[in-house]
Amino acid sequence: MQNENQHLKRELGLLDGTMLVVGSMIGSGIFIVSADIARQVGSAAWLLIIWLLSGIITIIAAVSYGELSAMFPKAGGQYVYLKEAYNKLIAFLYGWSFFGVIQTGTIAAVGVAFSKFTAYLIPAVSDENILYEIGSFQLNAAQLVSIATIILLSYVNSRGVKNGKALQTFLTIIKIASLVGLIVFGLLIGTKAEIWNANWTDIWATKSFNAETGQWLPISGTALITGISAAMVGSLFSSDAWNGVTFIAGEIKRPERNVGLSLFLGTFIVTIIYVLANVMYVAVVPLEDIAFAKSDRVAVVAANNIFGNIGTLIIAVMIMISTFACNNGLIMAGARVYYTMAQDGLFFKKAAHLNTFSVPAWALWAQCIWASALCLTGKYGDLLDFVMIIVLIFYILTISGIFILRKKRPDADRPYKAFGYPFLPLLYIVITTAICISLLITKLSTCGWGVLIMLAGIPVYYLTQKKNI
Repeated sequence: MQNENQHLKRELGLLDGTMLVVGSMIGSGIFIVSADIARQVGSAAWLLIIWLLSGIITIIAAVSYGELSAMFPKAGGQYVYLKEAYNKLIAFLYGWSFFGVIQTGTIAAVGVAFSKFTAYLIPAVSDENILYEIGSFQLNAAQLVSIATIILLSYVNSRGVKNGKALQTFLTIIKIASLVGLIVFGLLIGTKAEIWNANWTDIWATKSFNAETGQWLPISGTALITGISAAMVGSLFSSDAWNGVTFIAGEIKRPERNVGLSLFLGTFIVTIIYVLANVMYVAVVPLEDIAFAKSDRVAVVAANNIFGNIGTLIIAVMIMISTFACNNGLIMAGARVYYTMAQDGLFFKKAAHLNTFSVPAWALWAQCIWASALCLTGKYGDLLDFVMIIVLIFYILTISGIFILRKKRPDADRPYKAFGYPFLPLLYIVITTAICISLLITKLSTCGWGVLIMLAGIPVYYLTQKKNI
């Protein structure tokens, strides 16, 4: 086993950590998710409330993680916290789900989002351009572009953490600037009083669109709670991946301070951007057009209303930059989890080795191969529906771990303590547990599969312990 402190180089500062959080969180979600939320609740007020609530939940989780990141300032992040609070089995189930679905599935989906919007500029790389077909399997140009970007970013990150961090910081700054520009231009020159006033008429009269009847139906009580829970899947997924900075804590300078601060600053910045973006949507686009935007591309509709026909190209370029930076952060951070798991004997031994650039290259390429395979299946979109419930379950377990570690290790050094403890961490646990229960009731066919995939790791864990892969 290698000595992490000897080989992993602490070359990332507070700005790098914050940009990793922001860059990993902002992918394609903010450009499309608002359509589904509008269909679920049919209200401009609830649209903004859901984005704000998702942001608050995310910030609470992030500041709670600050305590754990300060206690265990090393590579692996959430995997390490679960192992310390519970045991190796729980940690393995997280790593199993992380490699099998959470990280690689997200990388695949973000890669495909990149290729879909690249097709706006280069029609030849569209998913309609079928290159090879055998039986029910079709290989299209968009899949190859997705895989190419994943391979490219894996290569860049295999050449040292400096390369990955430089690319991440540069692209994320451009991403923030372009989103802020879209919001400012939308509010200054795209706002129409008649649209704004219409969207805020009778704002509390919530309704949901029934796809079977093609009609809006009023909702309240339990139906409203169910609709909000279903709507929050998209906004929470768009706000996810903020914990990636904890995975690379072994390469962050002064991790006991900078990891927690990066978590707070990153989630706070993204929450503000997301809420303001949706304020802009409501000011520029009628609610009906938000709900029924073609392919849910709300940002395209908004940009066309602001800039005219060139708006589509502007959004295409923005999403290309956004998804490229998002995947760079996901790829960089994910490999550190497999590296730490391998050191504990819970992943392939080769993943525990660092290359001459002091990065876990084998883990990077293993992640690359599986994410690329998910691109080829064509079913990565289905993964997103049940990825979120697995993510939330492990967030709940991790934040519950704060309470457990306070009892197990009352005298442990805690350079930073969870803000608002015990109220805020407990509030997060209660809210997210309610969301998980609601999702299992309303979306059992997809979320249930997510839970089964996670539980399938139990026999795998005991087999790996016997065979010691």
